[in-house]
Amino acid sequence: MDEEGKEAPSLNLENLKALSVLGRGGKGVVFLVQNQNSKENLAFKAISKAFVERKKKNHEDRDGYRRIWFERDVLKLFRHPLLPKLRGLVVADKIVGYAIDYCPGRDLNSLRKSQTEKMFCDDIIRFYAAELVLALEYLHGLGIVYRDLKPENIMIQENGHLMLVDFDLSTKLSEKCPKFIPSMTRSETLTVVKKKRFPLFYPCSNSVISPEDEVPSAGKSVVSLQTDAVSGGKSHSFVGTEEYVAPEIILSNGHDFAVDWWGLGIVLYEMLYGRTPFRGTSRKDTFYSILTKTPELIGDQTALRNLIGKLLEKEPNKRISVEEIKGHDFFQEVDWCSVLQIARPPFIPVPHGEEDTEGIKGIDMELFVEGIFNIDDVENNKYSRNYNSNSQNKGTWNNFTNPSRTEEFLFF
Repeated sequence: MDEEGKEAPSLNLENLKALSVLGRGGKGVVFLVQNQNSKENLAFKAISKAFVERKKKNHEDRDGYRRIWFERDVLKLFRHPLLPKLRGLVVADKIVGYAIDYCPGRDLNSLRKSQTEKMFCDDIIRFYAAELVLALEYLHGLGIVYRDLKPENIMIQENGHLMLVDFDLSTKLSEKCPKFIPSMTRSETLTVVKKKRFPLFYPCSNSVISPEDEVPSAGKSVVSLQTDAVSGGKSHSFVGTEEYVAPEIILSNGHDFAVDWWGLGIVLYEMLYGRTPFRGTSRKDTFYSILTKTPELIGDQTALRNLIGKLLEKEPNKRISVEEIKGHDFFQEVDWCSVLQIARPPFIPVPHGEEDTEGIKGIDMELFVEGIFNIDDVENNKYSRNYNSNSQNKGTWNNFTNPSRTEEFLFF
């Protein structure tokens, strides 16, 4: 990687062999690639150039065009071991894209599902919760609201520590940021001592609402990141994944950094119980539960359940703050200053060594991405893109317009 403070290097598409498809979103496809020069595996997000040009020419969707570059520019800011670093940029004939670190441990949701009871014990939850608190605190210190915290966006690095990924729905607020607490940079490598595996662990073998945020165009420097349309230091964009979205987003009351602490509460609940607390049979039912129901914290009253209750406070001004979170009884034994250096991850991905890809035919990324977005164009002519759902009904908005209101509720 380039030295801290320098621009990410340009990468040659011909030197990146695509081994598999890791996922796709509304704006691009993520591939597992191997740099043929260094033999290093990377995650590469590829975006169709034709798609970018259509967004640029569509005067009604200039926000969509600017948002394409937001994640790339945000990645340039990060100097933290729990956040991805920008490893390189690609500009080719049919695609543009950027590479970040590859996490071989897959995501937190996959890890949870690999457990016998599909949930974690308190000690393991504490480890991952502490790292999420530090990652979110760092983002907030940069003025960035994450806005899409969910297990699928929490990856397991090679060293067992977390990495928060996918900043498509993030935004930068114009209000004065919370007091910034410097965190260890990636140049200060995490020390991972030899670990005793938790017997609980075994080796691990979406739908989105996009905002109308003001973000930088392709040519702007990262230091000129535009901020979200705000009123009183709050965003009014309608964004998120439905089972994790905060009440203030549903109500369109404006939101700030507190939405991420609500998201943390949902993630902790899911790690503890193996399900989210407000999931309904439909989006309307889920939103109604988020707005009106108290989460069922079944079991003995513990520090963890108490913390979840405080995070899932429906009034954002009453929701627990980062200082209160770090001082909560659940984290009583956590040394926040050194937790990243001394904490032992409960799961370390099984190392595969240097993979020999000589006999593997790489995926033609340009052809693949072009095919995906051509199909999307056909589908978009037939159907509204307002809502997609995966098999778990975790809907994420993928439109650039606000939903309509009817009978004092939101529908799509």
